[in-house]
Amino acid sequence: MNAEIIAVGSELLLGQIVNSNAQFLSKQLAEIGVNVYYHTVVGDNPHRLTEVIKVAQSRSNLIVFTGGLGPTKDDLTKETIAKLLNRKLVSDSYALESIEQYFARVNRMMTENNKKQALVLEGSTILQNDHGMAPGMALEIEEITYMLFPGPPKELNPMFLSYGKSFLLNQLGFVEQIESRVLRFFGIGESQLETDLVDLIDQQTNPTIAPLAADGEVTLRLTAKHQSSEQSKKLLDDIEAKITERVGPYLYGYGNSSLVVEAISKLKENDLKVASAESLTGGLFSEMLTNEAGASKVFSGTVVCYSNEVKRNVLQVNQDILLKEGSVSESCAKALAENVQRLMGADIGISFTGVAGPEELEGKSVGTVYIGLAIKNKPTKVISLKLAGTRSGIRTRAVKYGFFQILKELG
Repeated sequence: MNAEIIAVGSELLLGQIVNSNAQFLSKQLAEIGVNVYYHTVVGDNPHRLTEVIKVAQSRSNLIVFTGGLGPTKDDLTKETIAKLLNRKLVSDSYALESIEQYFARVNRMMTENNKKQALVLEGSTILQNDHGMAPGMALEIEEITYMLFPGPPKELNPMFLSYGKSFLLNQLGFVEQIESRVLRFFGIGESQLETDLVDLIDQQTNPTIAPLAADGEVTLRLTAKHQSSEQSKKLLDDIEAKITERVGPYLYGYGNSSLVVEAISKLKENDLKVASAESLTGGLFSEMLTNEAGASKVFSGTVVCYSNEVKRNVLQVNQDILLKEGSVSESCAKALAENVQRLMGADIGISFTGVAGPEELEGKSVGTVYIGLAIKNKPTKVISLKLAGTRSGIRTRAVKYGFFQILKELG
């Protein structure tokens, strides 16, 4: 099946609510091997909805509708579909009885327009609404399957899981297993990653490879389809092996993980604690670290050394370094990392100094960053970076580079 999801509701176009139904349905359909190729949103207008349906009929054999099944005049989804398909709307006795019982239960008068919610397309399979009034429905006409669901997610989600999914499985006859895997990369841009993998991306069929850049990171979503779940996973393993052969050093995690989560895991694994000296980042490293559960087991503390006085008097950076080389320098980053590691009795000291902007500092351009990394019984390293972006973006990316360097050093 090739599916299209049509969300009906002017409130979606006005930005008053988010179209979470499309996301939910796409995920559910993918799990049973249905390809979702189009998402469409249309307002509460019968003419525009009719035009959208005609387009969908030309390119999809499963059309899923959400919204427009309510009692008011602007709820016109099933009326529009009935007219287009030349089908009658008939009252479903079970749905009508449920609606009447609801109003009796809450001691409210049932108005005539509420009966409209019990109307269904003649000949359709009824999808019971256990959490609302309007039932869903499904029918096949001329090799196109139409499925109608109410708009509220609290009604749609259980209706699909309880009734809609089984209807589709019967239609399919068998289930293709779709497996997805997200690979997370740092330290390589989206364009460079794509260049390194261009032949694999160009030749993709099954599995597919979808790159996505976000906040200084790049992810690859690998998706494989097979009737056997084990074979789907093998397809993913094979393509991942080809990818990591080329860009493996930048791969740091999978799924919904993050650099900070992976760094905490690696620190716990090695029974190590880290301390930070933060000039450029102003405490952002420690904030990101302590936002995660379990940080207390791997974090000794931080010193926000924004001024040279704190660098000198608290973290004991030699005055000659500050006068001759400046606070934004490799030597200062090295001293900060070594001293915070020693003073706090940590296994690892990490430091951040640089220029976030908007103006240059000490003759250094905006985006100049030095990260010091002092690990007990290892030579201290200083990473020099040239970052671009906003003040906030430079600080955030510097912190991410810090976590990435910890991961690299700990293997």
